Amino acid sequence: MDFILWIIIALLMLVGLVGTLLPLVPGHVLILAGAVLHQVTLAEGKAGWWMVALLAVLLLLSMLVDFLSGAVGARTFGASRWGAVGGILGAIVGLFFGLIGLVVGPLVGVLLGELLTGKGILPAGKSTWGTFLGGVAGTAIKFFLALLMVAVFAGALYFS
Repeated sequence: MDFILWIIIALLMLVGLVGTLLPLVPGHVLILAGAVLHQVTLAEGKAGWWMVALLAVLLLLSMLVDFLSGAVGARTFGASRWGAVGGILGAIVGLFFGLIGLVVGPLVGVLLGELLTGKGILPAGKSTWGTFLGGVAGTAIKFFLALLMVAVFAGALYFS
């Protein structure tokens, strides 16, 4: 039985890592779920709930990064308030078009929002580029946080 639990925990960690790179897959949540499963079923006091609490904090940090990364990138490259609203609306509309819609929707939304404010195509494109770069940077940071979560889990097991 322990072997099966270890396989499930390892799969949760692995799918969680991959999930941080894919939209709509709750990667960090899966990593935390693997740690909680371990603590509840196999821990015997080894890793401790402090490790689960630290992973929860890292999960919250990754959610903050996810929420702010595109907006910070857009603002850094000069997006207006309408560009930000367009990005949010584009993300909502993009949900209905699958994976491609989730990536393209916010970009089209920012571009249209900027064009509606009277900006030319080049400044609007610059804001859209900022949104894209912010999203890519956010994904990289989220992946690093996921690796850190797995490392904290492994370290807690190794040193306990």
